[in-house]
Amino acid sequence: MARYAIKTPPQHSPWSDILSTWRAADEIDVYESAWLWDHFYPLRPPYDGPCLEGWTALSALAGATSRLRLGSMVNGMPYRHPAVTANMAATLDIISGGRFLLGLGAGWNEMETEAYGIELGTLTERFDRFDEGLEIIRSLLDNELTTFHGVHYTITDARCEPKPVQDRLPIVIGGKGPRRTLRAVARWADQWDMAFPESPGEWERLDRVLRQHCADVGRDHAEITRSVHFRYNTDDDPAALVDHAAPFFDAGVDVVVWTMGSPISPQRVEALAASL
Repeated sequence: MARYAIKTPPQHSPWSDILSTWRAADEIDVYESAWLWDHFYPLRPPYDGPCLEGWTALSALAGATSRLRLGSMVNGMPYRHPAVTANMAATLDIISGGRFLLGLGAGWNEMETEAYGIELGTLTERFDRFDEGLEIIRSLLDNELTTFHGVHYTITDARCEPKPVQDRLPIVIGGKGPRRTLRAVARWADQWDMAFPESPGEWERLDRVLRQHCADVGRDHAEITRSVHFRYNTDDDPAALVDHAAPFFDAGVDVVVWTMGSPISPQRVEALAASL
């Protein structure tokens, strides 16, 4: 069964438009979830334009909605210590009544990290840090005490209380690196998201890699939800977008996330829903 979600990148858009769009989507059953992102600068020009911070915006959106699952696609591991991320995630799950999805990625935006003095590191360092952070977050969310001594992080008898509402708060990993990202998905993720695949064939190739990683770690790949996201620009025909998504569902994708370009508006989510 085809499942759909929306993503409202909080760039170049007033808060009032994002809020009204989420409230509209919350009333449309065809959308199962809604997403922001975790960036501090816009990802399209002008780069000095406005971009709302994702976690604080999600807290407000959790209180403004009642049905949608919600999260950021995805949160950059370098931006926060994983113990802080775990506590924020547990709190958001409580605020939302068990609707939170924790998106996580290794990080990539050099424009932001260089400007803010945040250490990004080499690709190897990013993914080593990512693996350590994932292990810490999963343990803090699930266990009473966590001790971890790694290269990038060290925590000792650490707690994360109160626990999330969900028995297992889902982790969503975004990316398409066949060696490190998909291996992390196999070990830790409840959902894998791939951004803007060019074809069903490209997605199927990476899905086969994921299945092999799952076999290597002794995990049933069917436990992992597959999602992709596509752009939904203002001049796009909603019916054509639906047609574009159909072969991805046939290939095995579970959820399509529509990433909205500015301006974001309730009318656009309503128009898309009418074509689904």
